[in-house]
Amino acid sequence: MDRRKALSLTAATLGGTIIGSELFLSGCTSPDKPDTVFTEGTIKLLDEIGETILPESDQSPGAKEARIGAFMKTIVNDCYSAEESEIFHHGIRILQEASQSTYGYDFLSITASERQTLLVKFDSVARKNTSETHFFTMMKQLTIWGYFTSETGATQALRYNQIPGRYEGCLPYTGENAWAR
Repeated sequence: MDRRKALSLTAATLGGTIIGSELFLSGCTSPDKPDTVFTEGTIKLLDEIGETILPESDQSPGAKEARIGAFMKTIVNDCYSAEESEIFHHGIRILQEASQSTYGYDFLSITASERQTLLVKFDSVARKNTSETHFFTMMKQLTIWGYFTSETGATQALRYNQIPGRYEGCLPYTGENAWAR
């Protein structure tokens, strides 16, 4: 089995334990779940949201290079319950409306600093709202999860060692990247 297929299977398995667990516990049967459609524009929007959360730097590529929008689409369609999926899709609409009302343009048309300011506001609201699931928490979790389990994130943002040696716990930390797990 190649690495890409192994990561894909791992991501699908872990997706049920992190987000959407009740769908797995119910045997993945959800007859009342509407068939949600992610357009290419929505996937591009999710790529840009992910890139704002985990931007490209001199040391590693950003979330857009890891194709985070396609990852989010897969997890939302295959692992989320109908209620979670609706929260996520409604959140996309809320984010676009906030961008339009604040800056006069949709999210893809505003500058990187405006995107960051807008997402920081949503992050602040999501952190205060502990009683229910917030769409931005979902987006942030999916971005981080998808990025660091992608080939791009695991091999370029993390130190990847296909065949690790022995563990030496007394070595000093010099600021290098974490190990890929």
